[in-house]
Amino acid sequence: MFIDTVVLAGIGTVALMVAFFGGVGLFIWKDSHKKAKVTAKAE
Repeated sequence: MFIDTVVLAGIGTVALMVAFFGGVGLFIWKDSHKKAKVTAKAE
């Protein structure tokens, strides 16, 4: 494979997108497993 600046920029862009969406997915996964606090007051 011919390694050029454009190829490295493309690989870097894909790596950043994977890291970003992986981080968002991890945040959503961790947040969804938290126990919900009871906010409704019994009257």
